[in-house]
Amino acid sequence: MAVVIRLARGGAKKAAFFRVVVADSRVRRDGRIVEQVGTFNPRRDDEGATLQADRIRHWLDLGARPSDAVKSLLRKAKITADAPAEEAEAESVPAVAE
Repeated sequence: MAVVIRLARGGAKKAAFFRVVVADSRVRRDGRIVEQVGTFNPRRDDEGATLQADRIRHWLDLGARPSDAVKSLLRKAKITADAPAEEAEAESVPAVAE
């Protein structure tokens, strides 16, 4: 089963609202989902995305592929699959004194 992280549309006509969901790639856009990991409201002027970073990293570590739109949201939120590992390595590397 190929798992993707993508947007599922909701809201009224001309007033879109999206849920960031984890779903099987063979299921239709607004069909059955595995887990909802956030929301995105494109009509808001400020940051319209609310994302659960820990759950998104979990699914990315398991091999889920984000859609292009979700990749853009993840870049803006600075969420990557290996962010916790990078932070841990950066803290554990001793500073070299010259």
